[in-house]
Amino acid sequence: MTEMVIDEPNRHLWRVVDAAYDRLICTECGNKLSREARAVTSVERTAYRVFPRLMMTRELYLFYSPSAEELVWAREKTDTDEHLLALTLALKCFQRLGRFAKAREMPPVVVEHIRRCLEVGEDVAPVYASPRTAESHRVLVRRREGVAYAPGKARKIAAKAMTWAAWVKNHPPDLINVALERLAQARLELPAFSTLDSMESTIRTQVNGQIFQTIWRRLNAEDRARIEALLVVGPGG
Repeated sequence: MTEMVIDEPNRHLWRVVDAAYDRLICTECGNKLSREARAVTSVERTAYRVFPRLMMTRELYLFYSPSAEELVWAREKTDTDEHLLALTLALKCFQRLGRFAKAREMPPVVVEHIRRCLEVGEDVAPVYASPRTAESHRVLVRRREGVAYAPGKARKIAAKAMTWAAWVKNHPPDLINVALERLAQARLELPAFSTLDSMESTIRTQVNGQIFQTIWRRLNAEDRARIEALLVVGPGG
């Protein structure tokens, strides 16, 4: 029965699929397969913002064009063109994503657009003189946006939101989206998507387990026998 569910997961509820995975045994080592053996939630199916693979011109100008006031602010806080570009990039990306983007994930088109807005040379790169300067820029951006960096508090709020939602929802993206909404309301910097995905998996498994146990305890002996009989394969297969 377990193998049948795993082979066709789209035909079953998430709760049933999760229960099947929990009972799946590795034929090589004899251990239960862990969550890591399963596919993680696709970030594109959630409200967690990432840079699109193809940046549309409208989106580029709408979300990544600094205002005149933002340009004045950034110039007042920096002393070199490199730091000016880095700080402005950090600000505009944070406004869009709710977190600080890593340099390697920033689309070149966004960097070039903001470079043109700042009217700095093409040879100017968004680099920092030291990690200390980079951290000071993050503090400036958080302060300006009214957002706090509190990883522990963010995880607690996300966990509470997911636990509540898991009793009425079972689609992984739904639980992550509920957590994102609560974190935005709390004005907290978003954790990495992998953190939220891992939390969602753990919490959903725990809640589903409680639901399964509650249902099982409410069944009498006759009901349990009838359910177990469904798993018996007859002579004809």
